[in-house]
Amino acid sequence: MTEKKSMENALDMYVESLEEEQRSNKLIEDNSKRRANKNGDKDEINGLEKIKGILKKSIELICIGEEVKISTDPEELKLSVHGRDLGIAIGKNGKNMQALEYIINLIGKKKKLVDRNIVIDIKDYRKNRIEKIKKTAIITAKKVINEGRKITLQPMCSYERKVIHNVLSEFKNIKTRSVHEEPNRRIVIYPVKSAGSR
Repeated sequence: MTEKKSMENALDMYVESLEEEQRSNKLIEDNSKRRANKNGDKDEINGLEKIKGILKKSIELICIGEEVKISTDPEELKLSVHGRDLGIAIGKNGKNMQALEYIINLIGKKKKLVDRNIVIDIKDYRKNRIEKIKKTAIITAKKVINEGRKITLQPMCSYERKVIHNVLSEFKNIKTRSVHEEPNRRIVIYPVKSAGSR
């Protein structure tokens, strides 16, 4: 409970300080004028490097005493974080990692460092979760086909839902749709007949 509470406090304080710095226009150096004269890909790589530094400092503040290493994938705009004990930065079901990703994307967009969403993975948590989600989605899709009824999956973030929509798009006998609002947005898998007679 103490770790969870301290993580929540750290994130709250961090968001508060970001908002304060944003109000006073000191959040990050404004590169919007320089960006207009540069190649778009170069700008994105430079922006990703700046965000990498911000993420590194953030996680080291949350996981006190941890030495964090971050690798970048400019193609997918992905930051992979490595370290010994980063559980608190991941949080239960990846909730803290999602909060960090939200903050990082907020910074990236507000200060025009990147145009696309940045994906953050800590100790391959997301990669492993995606593999599990894919397997669950395929098993569920087969069940929908065999039983001829719709099945609703648990709530997931937009990135995970996109993965499922893509994986299940190869199945001809089913259709997928996202329903409800965040944070309860989830995917419903329909057999083709049920999908047509909504």
